[in-house]
Amino acid sequence: MKFFKASPERVEQDGDADQLAKEQEIDEPPMEEGSAETRGNWTRQLDFMLSCVGYAVGLGNLWRFPYLCMRNGGGAFLIPYFGFLFLCGVPLFFMELSLGQFSCLSPLEVWKISPLFRGLGWGMVLVSGILSIYYNLIISWVLYYLYSSFSNPLPWASCGNEWNTPYCLVRTHNSSNSSLVTNSSGLNITHKTPSQEFFERKVLNMTDGIGNLGGFNTHLLICLIIAWVIIFLCLFKGVKSSGKVVYVTAICPYIFLFILLIRGTLLDGAWDGIRFYITPQWHKLKSMKVWGEACLQIFYSLGPAWGGLITMSSYNKFKNNMYHDALIVPVINCGTSFFAGFVIFSIIGFMAKEANLPVDKVITEGPGLAFVAYPEALTRLPFSPAWAVMFFVMLLTLGLDSQFGQVETLASGFADSFPHTLGKRKTFFTAFICLIEFLFGLPLVTRGGMYIFQILDWYCAAFSVMVIALLECIVIAWIYKARRLYDEIEMMIGYKPSIWWKICWLCITPSLMIWILIFTAIHYAPPKYGKYIFPKWAISLGWSIAMVSIIPIPIVAIYKFLITPGTPLQRIKKLIRPEKDWGPGPTIYKKTYKYRNGINAANANIELSLTQKLDTRNEKYIDTCNEQC
Repeated sequence: MKFFKASPERVEQDGDADQLAKEQEIDEPPMEEGSAETRGNWTRQLDFMLSCVGYAVGLGNLWRFPYLCMRNGGGAFLIPYFGFLFLCGVPLFFMELSLGQFSCLSPLEVWKISPLFRGLGWGMVLVSGILSIYYNLIISWVLYYLYSSFSNPLPWASCGNEWNTPYCLVRTHNSSNSSLVTNSSGLNITHKTPSQEFFERKVLNMTDGIGNLGGFNTHLLICLIIAWVIIFLCLFKGVKSSGKVVYVTAICPYIFLFILLIRGTLLDGAWDGIRFYITPQWHKLKSMKVWGEACLQIFYSLGPAWGGLITMSSYNKFKNNMYHDALIVPVINCGTSFFAGFVIFSIIGFMAKEANLPVDKVITEGPGLAFVAYPEALTRLPFSPAWAVMFFVMLLTLGLDSQFGQVETLASGFADSFPHTLGKRKTFFTAFICLIEFLFGLPLVTRGGMYIFQILDWYCAAFSVMVIALLECIVIAWIYKARRLYDEIEMMIGYKPSIWWKICWLCITPSLMIWILIFTAIHYAPPKYGKYIFPKWAISLGWSIAMVSIIPIPIVAIYKFLITPGTPLQRIKKLIRPEKDWGPGPTIYKKTYKYRNGINAANANIELSLTQKLDTRNEKYIDTCNEQC
């Protein structure tokens, strides 16, 4: 069907319009495969907000931040933490949301802005892929603990089980600081708590090292299958299905955290733990390590450079105010971390009081906090199975919505790159991704899987992600130009944000990223698990895994350079500029895009104003024609 544009003379009487448009016949534009119109959007804007909150608020908020806060000065740690939030975290978060929403493209395709750096998109997708493999292992642990929590008494409450050793020891009120280390016949014997032996000898059934993987842990293998089935069922329709699930997975953790906090604060010794958590130790702010760990925690908590933020925002409506989202979500994320500390330390304070131990002798970080220390504390509560079920359901919901963003990054990335094949079969492709990720995760559910987990966790999310984030910030701010991104943000939200974010993108944030890289290099230490020292070949394996997401950056750049015609200088100039089809995702906004090919920037504002008026007139005319038809 054909329609006719309204004459510019009928819209503008000052004579400018007849220089830009004549009455002409146009065809109704068809929808292109992979375009914003065919990709779809979030059903409600709240779907996107909750998905971002769920993606950012993960297990690290519960098992890493409270420990870091306690170790690095208590309440004083909040000064560098929230300082880096607005110097590094929010600027990167805002940048990625803006880029994804404007282009309606996944991380693989969004680098049309500068084809020479298209490898950054591959790096983001590969990082998310590797993270998804071992993140679902954690969800498998949670599922098994959840299953075990329906036993009364809890299986990790006492010694005497088939998996316990003669050195199992239940902490009592008469315990001392050295109660877990005894001297027998001149030898120091280290005892372990029932919860620690349940985790290491029952759940993991660990071997003596990474060189001995042993056989499969059948119970974990079943849980891993269940975990991937859950992920697929929540993502098989993309954001349409995951957008509904996050109403449960993003909101439930806060309900459970609030209930656990109330219960925890009523316990004897709870306030000792809370005071230990928040009491400022101002002298620790003199240490650069405290500032470095605060910056690292902000960076890893919000998840820039993983590709998930770009992916989720690419399904936004073009006029959504992502500026508000970029301010609200990081604050919610950091507030959740701080709030979770009260939940953790109220229970840990109670357990320390029960065992007559200092709080710092009970608390630990990482999986040990979620699967050893806190479960041990739950055994001391009345109706402990009920509290255990609540705690592990909370961990499950925290893990699932973080995993949604990572798997959707993979699915959308390839579907956008191959719209004619994968785009039409995204459900089957999502199932294929889940199957491949499951197969890659099989070594993790062997008896030596915990050692592989430590290697992946130590190297996958360290050096490579920081390099990708630094290059991303430099390319967008300096090569693509921060002022151009500001113009595109104005096109979406109707006004330009504060100049503060431009200053951060150009100077402050990349400088901090360089400092983080230097800080990480200076304080680098090889991974270890307890007293186990990893062999050199395992360390080399870890660095190789870290390089998997870095190698595509130079390889793709070299490939693009070789296949582009022209002199070396001409090739570079062409490759650092956006591709011809770069612009707003929705087709209706492409013709009013200020930087589109063939449009003089000086005349763009005049044409934009006139075209918007023409569009309004045309829409009314088309609606009238359709009604008559």
